[in-house]
Amino acid sequence: MQTDPLANLLGAWSSDLTISAVILRITLSVLLSAVIGCERSSKRHSAGLRTFIVTSLACTTAMLLDRFLFFELISFPLISAGTVIGLATLSVNSMLFSSRNQIKGLTTSVGLWACGIIGLTAGAGYYTVTLIAFFALLLTLSVFPVIEKYLKDRSNHFEIHLELKSSANLQDFVATIRKLGLTIDDIELNTAYVNSGLSVYSIAISINSKELKQYKTHHEIIEALKTLEYIYHIEEMRG
Repeated sequence: MQTDPLANLLGAWSSDLTISAVILRITLSVLLSAVIGCERSSKRHSAGLRTFIVTSLACTTAMLLDRFLFFELISFPLISAGTVIGLATLSVNSMLFSSRNQIKGLTTSVGLWACGIIGLTAGAGYYTVTLIAFFALLLTLSVFPVIEKYLKDRSNHFEIHLELKSSANLQDFVATIRKLGLTIDDIELNTAYVNSGLSVYSIAISINSKELKQYKTHHEIIEALKTLEYIYHIEEMRG
């Protein structure tokens, strides 16, 4: 007996593997993944509209096929399990490591995986779970980044990508950091810029000054550091 509230509301046809039910599940999968894909595309992420749609559609189709085979041949969701493994591999491979020692595409990668799982629930006919998971994922991707940025900008620890005009300027930079009430926790030379003529570092910084903790954000601190004449470029590193 179907226990999904929306399926009960729609009727028995939505629970069975009829043509109408298959069309409903695939349509639902495509529409919901399109919304997630648009949200990612609007922020210029690598995996956009078509990637999310195709991923969700593939997972929905895999689940539908498993449901068909369940009544004919096998009692284990073999194709869906294989799809999840393949999706996890695809998601990991979609992450990039930039020359600034930053992981790019982590959120999009996990979002792609989550969208695929939602496609599986749609294919299984669990409409209520599908919609709840969809709205939770959309909220996480579109609203929470604002909260996350607010919290990160006011944390006592952050990392910067620093490009100095000469390695001789590093000592002056360290001295300036200490005067500002900051502590350098770690300095790592970025070897990707060895022949560029610049001295490039990834630096982990902690805020010790009570005044800075209370009144300054990371952006304001970095903007102040940009005024140093020996700095070619500086920016906060974000995951």
